[in-house]
Amino acid sequence: MSDLIVVDNLTKKFPGIAAPAIAGVSLQIPKKGIVGLAGPDGAGKTTLIRLMAGLLLPTLGTITVDGHDTVKEASVISTLIGYMPQKFGLYEDLTVMQNLNLYADLQGVLGKEREEKIDKLLTFTNLHPFTTRRAKNLSGGMKQKLGLACALLRKPTLLLLDEPSVGVDPLSRRELWKMVLGLVEEDVTVIWSTSYLDEAEKCCRVILLNEGKVLYYGDPHELTKRVEGRVLKLSNIPGSKREVLSKALLHKGVIDGVIQGSDVRLVLKERKNVEIPGITVSEVSPRFEDAFVDLLGGGPGGHSALADAMPKIEDHGEIVVEAHGLTKMFGSFRAVNAITFSVKKGEIFGLLGPNGAGKSTTFKMMCGLLRPSSGNARVNGVDLQVAPSEGRAFLGYMSQKFSLYQILSVRQNLQFFAGINNLYGERKKKTIALMIDIFGFKPYLGENVEDLPLGFKQRLALACAVMHEPKVLFLDEPTSGVDPITRREFWNHINGVVEKGATVVVTTHFMDEAEYCDRIGLVYQSNLIKEGTPDELKATAATPELPTPTLEDAFIGLIEKYEEEHHDE
Repeated sequence: MSDLIVVDNLTKKFPGIAAPAIAGVSLQIPKKGIVGLAGPDGAGKTTLIRLMAGLLLPTLGTITVDGHDTVKEASVISTLIGYMPQKFGLYEDLTVMQNLNLYADLQGVLGKEREEKIDKLLTFTNLHPFTTRRAKNLSGGMKQKLGLACALLRKPTLLLLDEPSVGVDPLSRRELWKMVLGLVEEDVTVIWSTSYLDEAEKCCRVILLNEGKVLYYGDPHELTKRVEGRVLKLSNIPGSKREVLSKALLHKGVIDGVIQGSDVRLVLKERKNVEIPGITVSEVSPRFEDAFVDLLGGGPGGHSALADAMPKIEDHGEIVVEAHGLTKMFGSFRAVNAITFSVKKGEIFGLLGPNGAGKSTTFKMMCGLLRPSSGNARVNGVDLQVAPSEGRAFLGYMSQKFSLYQILSVRQNLQFFAGINNLYGERKKKTIALMIDIFGFKPYLGENVEDLPLGFKQRLALACAVMHEPKVLFLDEPTSGVDPITRREFWNHINGVVEKGATVVVTTHFMDEAEYCDRIGLVYQSNLIKEGTPDELKATAATPELPTPTLEDAFIGLIEKYEEEHHDE
């Protein structure tokens, strides 16, 4: 089989930046199949994809696609490639059909061919019922499907997908995968950039980038073998699983660790027998993510300087966050329907659900940012609709798209959020200095937020949410799109502040992240359809054929069961 893409000694440097974004990369990618592109934030994934698309010029080296040079034959390359960028350029005020027609115009798809192609793509993406809906009113999953349809108006030889599943729920991710696998059957080659390593594991080959260099290129299962015999599960943990994880990560023989429901999963530096008094230790099968972290030299450890700086919270009541019959109507549309739940002190409560289920609307009502149509929400005993300033004094909020000011610098954002959180004088000065030190902002203080890597935007958003030492944290999709190393660093901080007595409510589409929650509420079609611990939810999906289901299996199974029971309503 001949190679579709040949990358030869490719280097890309950007003005004013010393380190190259891509450094001497050489690859041969054969025709047909899905090739995963993974790596930490700033590894060079988007730069490599743009070079393949002919949108950037190499500093050194060459790329050919189907024998055509991306620089010398750029016009030919544009006819071979379908490209869906990370921030897809949908026109928000145009409808689904208007976007498709616009992209058909741009790609020269006309007449009967256009009509047939658009009809086929609307069927393929299940967007037929939504042709008159504006793009800005689509759910995250629908936007990604529309983006994919626009990229496929002319069948490509090579389809480049840059983080297509960021912000997309597991149900929509699964549908997206089915669609792309269907394209592979039609001999399309796909490059799929992703921060979800369970996706990379499904690819026939994976390119692992770090600092612009290829650390690995090949079968993901071959890479996974490097950690066989080094992955352990700690079960039947008495006391705090977060404390056990934190202590384990301080041990020099442990290179990585995560929470999985009531258990802790560890990756060791080398194979050895481990016994821990009072805890059941068993060897488990490795995952691609274990090998990924191992190849990068291990995770960030378990220490949290943020938790060290936070005072211990002693004065909470037993129940800290409450929702009673919370309902929100937008005209005749019921976005949230009579949702009731409560969260205890020092607990992490997760709100899960597909795009458009009502999670973010519930969240905004809980934080006092939206007024309920009926019902009420209390945080630390205070109704934020009645006493908003009192309630917000002990509440930290990190929004889905980071409520940072993009055209302000890191320093200016820190100063602004310190002010709105009532920090003044010497306390303000000390707090900002502390946040700069904890999160490593010093090299970026003068940078505008819009120019920061995603991982640093996430760190800055967290710093702005916690600088006034809140007792309750609301985190709306806090790590969407960030790499596993950054995600672990984030959860080190959250686990640490929870151990100090803080209470956390979090929404997420990333199921491994949801494992950190003590309890989960699953929201679907505006209703809270299931509540329980991660292990309780996983147990609902267990079958003789699938004895150890994942949380994603449970998520999809519970939604399918709900639809079966309510299909006549």
